[in-house]
Amino acid sequence: MKYFSTNNKELRYGFKDAVIKGLAPDKGLFFPVSIPQLSKAFFEKLPQMSLAQIGFEVAKHFVGEDISQSDLKNICEEVFNFPIPLVKVEDSVYSLELFHGPTCAFKDVGARFMSRCLGVFAKQNKEEVTILVATSGDTGSAVANGFLGVKGVKVIILYPKGKVSKIQEQQLTTMGQNITALEVEGTFDDCQALVKKAFADKDLSTKMNLTSANSINIARLLPQSFYYFYALAQLQAKDKDVIVSVPSGNYGNLTGGLLAKQMGLPIKKFVASANRNKVVPDYLESGLYEPKASVQTISNAMDVGAPSNFERMMELYQNEHVDILKDINGAWYSDKETEKIMAEVYKKEGYILDPHGAVGYLGLKKYLDKKSELGIFLETAHPAKFKDTVEKVIKSELEIPEYLKQCLNKEKNSIIIGKEFASLKTYLLKQSLVK
Repeated sequence: MKYFSTNNKELRYGFKDAVIKGLAPDKGLFFPVSIPQLSKAFFEKLPQMSLAQIGFEVAKHFVGEDISQSDLKNICEEVFNFPIPLVKVEDSVYSLELFHGPTCAFKDVGARFMSRCLGVFAKQNKEEVTILVATSGDTGSAVANGFLGVKGVKVIILYPKGKVSKIQEQQLTTMGQNITALEVEGTFDDCQALVKKAFADKDLSTKMNLTSANSINIARLLPQSFYYFYALAQLQAKDKDVIVSVPSGNYGNLTGGLLAKQMGLPIKKFVASANRNKVVPDYLESGLYEPKASVQTISNAMDVGAPSNFERMMELYQNEHVDILKDINGAWYSDKETEKIMAEVYKKEGYILDPHGAVGYLGLKKYLDKKSELGIFLETAHPAKFKDTVEKVIKSELEIPEYLKQCLNKEKNSIIIGKEFASLKTYLLKQSLVK
């Protein structure tokens, strides 16, 4: 499989180069030259397959010869070793729980897969790599956990000061070893912009081997398609269509689902469910894409005003708004609406929604026809990561997973920088001198 840049379709890169570079030299995102069509035999076997088996069968089409099949199988077995259950919440409505991994968030799937791929490539190249990652909450901790203690790899996490939950911040700032947290005096969009500028800076590119672990990296994005296959394998819908609602921030998760659909997965429709940062729902309604400054909400991982993966969504549909509308509906909700549904679902069904899953639930209910359809919404993070918000809403105490308890007892260690690129560049240049 070859990859081109969303800014230049004539460029060609292998999987290995695309993963190591993270971002194309012209600042575009890497995108596969073609979307593989999975065989009828694959879909017939799907209900009997494990997530690791599904991951291998899908990934091999995108990885090509850059990773041997034996290494790829080992990667999938090591990465996908935790449950991703499909849980019935009410009649015709299911939650795909993506928070049972080591850092209690869906980012564990993509981050761990990418870390193992880079581990294979690091052995091949014998060069130190610095991973630069912006996070609005969960990406950083998942990436850091995946790379913690890995020789030849440094991880630098940028997160917006005061705009992540307490537990999320503790996860980001307490790992130590080869992990450094930079607390940026700005928004997630500022953090993301800093990462992109760093990749485009010639001084840094000559002194450091930088790569990204955000969903702009193709190795983070691709595995996010795997669990859509696994969801339908568990659902085994026979007589009804399936629609999936995706709580969306940077839109890597939704793009992964759209890739799965284009590979042949029978999902009738997706819902792009957003909070007040609703540039994509607005685009779906008007046909005009207008990035805006992000605003802070209780579903903070979705506080993104200029989602990177919008470029890939446009590429999937060749910028044809009418075609996009065939596959995606848009919806957005306020904090008040989010809190209200969290309380209602807990009271009625006994199910605890986190603020992101709650947005996904609302989007699903807006469009789901229970007579002819089954609906799935994604629960992207453990409710305990938003303990104060959730407990206030459901008026009940949450049980905190042991991993999160351990984070709360550690000392925070971060470096505060400004949102100007000069602040980040100065820090990175100093690091380039440290061997």
